[in-house]
Amino acid sequence: MKKFIRALGSGLLFALSWPTYGFPFLLFFAFVPLLLVEHEITVKKEKFSGWKVFGLSYLSFLIWNWATTQWLHFSQNPDGSYSWIAFFFPLFVNSLLMSLIFTLYHLVKRRIGTRGGMLFFPTIWICFEKFHLNWEMSWPWLNLGNAFADYPQVIQWYEITGTFGGTLWVLLINLIFFYYIRAYQVTHNKNYIGKSLCYSLAGLGLPIAISFLMYQSYKEKSFEKEEVVLAQPALDPYTDKYSKDGALILKNLLTTVEKEITPRTRFVVAPETAFPGNGFVFINNIENNAYINYIKEWLKSYPQLNFVSGVSLAKYFPRQQTPTARYLKGQNQWVDLYNSAVQINLKDSAQYYNKSKLVVGVEHFPYSSILKPLVGQYLLDFGGSMESLGVQDEPILFTNSENQSKIAPIICYESIYGEYVSEFVKRGANALFIMTNDSWWSNSQGHKQLLAYARLRAIETRRDIARSANSGISVFINQRGDIVKQLAYGKQGALKGNINLTSSQTIYVKYGDVIARIALLLAGIIIAYAISKAILSKISRNTIKSRVN
Repeated sequence: MKKFIRALGSGLLFALSWPTYGFPFLLFFAFVPLLLVEHEITVKKEKFSGWKVFGLSYLSFLIWNWATTQWLHFSQNPDGSYSWIAFFFPLFVNSLLMSLIFTLYHLVKRRIGTRGGMLFFPTIWICFEKFHLNWEMSWPWLNLGNAFADYPQVIQWYEITGTFGGTLWVLLINLIFFYYIRAYQVTHNKNYIGKSLCYSLAGLGLPIAISFLMYQSYKEKSFEKEEVVLAQPALDPYTDKYSKDGALILKNLLTTVEKEITPRTRFVVAPETAFPGNGFVFINNIENNAYINYIKEWLKSYPQLNFVSGVSLAKYFPRQQTPTARYLKGQNQWVDLYNSAVQINLKDSAQYYNKSKLVVGVEHFPYSSILKPLVGQYLLDFGGSMESLGVQDEPILFTNSENQSKIAPIICYESIYGEYVSEFVKRGANALFIMTNDSWWSNSQGHKQLLAYARLRAIETRRDIARSANSGISVFINQRGDIVKQLAYGKQGALKGNINLTSSQTIYVKYGDVIARIALLLAGIIIAYAISKAILSKISRNTIKSRVN
């Protein structure tokens, strides 16, 4: 029962620490009860220790995942009912993966000892988070470094480390608490309590103090300011966005932003898949498309403007050229569908970018040859496709003839991938435009958390962010991660603000997830050592046994 209560306590601490409702500093001892449970099982050499560690850790991580991502069930099935499968699948799978990692830590620690295990734990957890950023079922939503997104004052050093610096910070403080609690349990020496508080407070206070100094002394970098208007059409994705006439959707969108446009406005930004609604704009003849020409006609009244918007694009081929293309029997053609962004002005050809980091199960079907026959019919199609969408091979920037801007067009889910966003900046982006439609989950924690994560990208790259969201929250974020202006969720309208263009690059932009790469190396060495030790131990036992015989 004591082990069960401790595992339950860890789960509750994780759950209560997450943005945008929680207090992230609870994370600094959230692992401690679970680490104590694992250590007790190991020391007592309990039978079925691996299964016990797995089961108790699964309880903790299930609570964490349930509390922080239960908003996923607000997505709707075609009949209007809530899609619990959209919640249960990531809930059970992500909890499973976390438990497997923690069990691996237990197995390695049992082989190499407590001190070696304490080195292995942060390395393998960081490896897990890095893995979650790159495999086909990518779900880095609960990476530990994300938890401080609403407290930009304490993580300004993310411009050096990225969010993995936050993950390492959390894990190290947990290990300090765990180590000295164990030392006190063994010796009953109260000095260990003082040491625990001293070292943990230093480990907490020093990074926070450095961050506050960075925050207070930071000066916005800018070689040019540009006025931007964000559109927030507030279309219900289930009843309006994909059922209304595309021309009407576009007309209403442009009318919404007109009242905020001034002669100084250089960009209008519209949300993800803002047009054409139920249909696609074909890349093959994009310059002659009716929607594109409608926008250009509207721009004649605002010749200084660049219109940047989310759009549903498609491209047809005479034969299959990509693995994501689907065959249209009636037209004897292959077609790729994309979730894209487009930039249109009166002087340059239309530029477009196709989203690369796709939402699993909606825009991208992972390991389709294995999973689709098993669960495909149960997954929800809400505005996406049961087939995978096409993707962009590499990030591109939107440029124009009027000014020096190089815009990173980031689409929705892509904004949680730090190293991917930094690639835009490495290629020269001097501002970030985020276009999103996170209205699928109603006014829940989903869209609030996604907005919070955008603040991390501002700090990592030191770039201003203009974020246009279909139903909100549309915001301007400065280079310190502060929300400067916002338009409330569910409100139809437009938001005007200024962004700074800058060309400097942070250490994180230049070098990326160095902490994760070091962790991968260390984890490989430790696992190899544990395996070799197990093999040598087995050889030694067999040798002794043969001599006895």
